[in-house]
Amino acid sequence: MMTAGSRGDVSPYTGLGAGLVRAGHEVTLAAHAVFEPLVAGSGVRFRPLPVDPRAELHSARGRRLHDARTGAGKLVRLASMARGAVDAMTAALVDVAREGEVLLVGGALGPLGYAIAEGLDVPAVGLHLQPLHPTAEFPAPVLGTRSLGAVGNRLSGRAVMTSVELMFHDAVRSLPRRYGLPRAGGRSPAWPVLHGYSELVVPRPRDWAAGLEVSGYWWPHETGRLPRELEDFLAAGPPPVFVGLGSATVPDPERVSGEIVAALRAAKVRGVVQKGWAGLAARGDDILTVDEVPHSLLFPRTAAVVHHAGAGTTGAVLRAGVPTVPVPVQFDAAFWASRLTALGTAPGAVPLRRLTAGNLTVALRRATGDASHRARARALADRLATEDGVAPVLAALDRLGR
Repeated sequence: MMTAGSRGDVSPYTGLGAGLVRAGHEVTLAAHAVFEPLVAGSGVRFRPLPVDPRAELHSARGRRLHDARTGAGKLVRLASMARGAVDAMTAALVDVAREGEVLLVGGALGPLGYAIAEGLDVPAVGLHLQPLHPTAEFPAPVLGTRSLGAVGNRLSGRAVMTSVELMFHDAVRSLPRRYGLPRAGGRSPAWPVLHGYSELVVPRPRDWAAGLEVSGYWWPHETGRLPRELEDFLAAGPPPVFVGLGSATVPDPERVSGEIVAALRAAKVRGVVQKGWAGLAARGDDILTVDEVPHSLLFPRTAAVVHHAGAGTTGAVLRAGVPTVPVPVQFDAAFWASRLTALGTAPGAVPLRRLTAGNLTVALRRATGDASHRARARALADRLATEDGVAPVLAALDRLGR
């Protein structure tokens, strides 16, 4: 398996890999070195890729992502930032791919992973965490949520996929010259692609081609326990609200932290604030700041979860069966926030650019005070618990004879 990006682009594959190991497969995950601890105890081998995504997001180039006001603008800036990182990772990806009998390619590396598979003459399976392929039913998730009509929606999806292919263009062209792989003969074969979320959350578009399937969630491999300080805090009062922005960054962590603290206190709820890559911080008897903790252990014990609406955290909140307040920051976050609102597990989104203590207070009061949000969240979590996202991947491998 190969993937790149933030923690949310990696952690679902740790659970999928562990499931494949239990089924008798030998699995190696290639991802940024900083994420190696995520596979501990899973049986999945790890191959580190260069580039520290956190450092990249905190670099001058990464901070400029916040200057773009539209999804298209952010995508252009991301593409510019990613090209250098792709070049640095290509050698390691080719090396690990030479050891495999089949490549499981994360959506973040799609065009490059498929070109490597074709060059090595091994089969590939796409593993996407977002619905990236064009459809008439909704616009490309990274471009916002406003429908452009059937034709416009499909064109937006094609435009994004073309942009992603261009991001990898130089790296793909370098494969024959630098790594001795045969030149790809035009477009890569139509490998099967499975999507690691539930149709209960995003139904499979009716106009998708055969081979594009929705498998169900790949829950992260998580071990350990909550820190003693956090256990003591949970035991000392009513369930708190969790607030964290995961791998997202913000232009002004101190201001955002202040707005969050003011909202928690105005809503009269206790809070657990995760520092995350944004560097959030809060102090007080009613608020605890934590580092990384297993979402599967903490979220079910909260009154609500305020989060950046990344694909991975969105899945974790749905799995926990608790109300949520999405604070979309960039890329596909607005898409997932809109799904949470449509499902009734969230009262609405509070985008980062409009985050104030007042706006967040209103959303917190609705999320924690309206019992319908918790009831819908609980009912959906019960249905998600019956799904097995690993089984369709195993079936795809069987069809490939692997």
